[in-house]
Amino acid sequence: MSHPAFCGLDHVHLGDLIEELTAPWTARQESGLRERRRGDRRRAAGAGPKYELVLTDRVLVTLAYLRTGLTHQALAELYRVGRSTVTEAIGEIRPLLAARGFAVPDRPNVRLRTLADVFAYADAEGVTLRFDGAETQVRRPKAGRPGRRAFVSGKKKQNTIKTTVIGDEQGRNLWTGAVRPGRMHDQTAARTEGIAEQFGLHPKVKAEADEGYRGLHNEYLDQISIPPRKPKTDAPLGEQHAWREYRRRQSSARICIEHAIAEHRQWRALQRHTARRETYAETHLAVAGLVSDRAARRATQRKSSTELALARQAAC
Repeated sequence: MSHPAFCGLDHVHLGDLIEELTAPWTARQESGLRERRRGDRRRAAGAGPKYELVLTDRVLVTLAYLRTGLTHQALAELYRVGRSTVTEAIGEIRPLLAARGFAVPDRPNVRLRTLADVFAYADAEGVTLRFDGAETQVRRPKAGRPGRRAFVSGKKKQNTIKTTVIGDEQGRNLWTGAVRPGRMHDQTAARTEGIAEQFGLHPKVKAEADEGYRGLHNEYLDQISIPPRKPKTDAPLGEQHAWREYRRRQSSARICIEHAIAEHRQWRALQRHTARRETYAETHLAVAGLVSDRAARRATQRKSSTELALARQAAC
């Protein structure tokens, strides 16, 4: 199960992840044992029943579940344990993965966990942010339940949950959050999460977005860039060509966030979420943190220019 085809990580990344999770998992288990026995340990360390799956196997089972979408019963057959053991392991490791935060390029010991961290990092490093919404299909709520129509997406025409993803100019995921029902507009989800307030607190931070964030663009004209409005049909030909060229440049600068979202889709759990809707936010954070680890290891590329270059110098 440690093969990248199952866990989605190479052996070096997997070893670092297990080493990172050892301390918080041990502390959580000791806290649970202390709470159940209502006091200090009475027997020597190592006494009592043993775990059917050690920490390494628990991490591998969780990664295989997120990467391939195998059922708990199928994973239990592979490990020769009961289904409840696999369910318990995933329930323990997934919150630890979700709480890790997001890796920062060229800073292995720094992780971003909140919106304030992301905007402070962008302000200090001069990073131009890219953000967009991503929708994942989820189970349809049962008939008669309140808020059933809140998950129906007007764009996808199906029941979805919407998430806002923020990245940099190299397509590396810096933050994922603002988990809302699919019926909510991208801009509304960004405002309710506090993204608009962060632009007000950091006036030097700039961002690229799509047309769905036109309201934010109107509020922060010098910070948020979006595609221009399409000219009227009777507009001059030069104005139409200028609109197409400006839109091409803006799309070229923003396409990297679409690539970051595409990396999330390589994990089966975010292609179509078949588990409970209540666990989606935790699942998305867990996968996004793992994707950010891999993206942060990529070398920083030279900033490409979208300016037009003349084929030859014009004569004086």
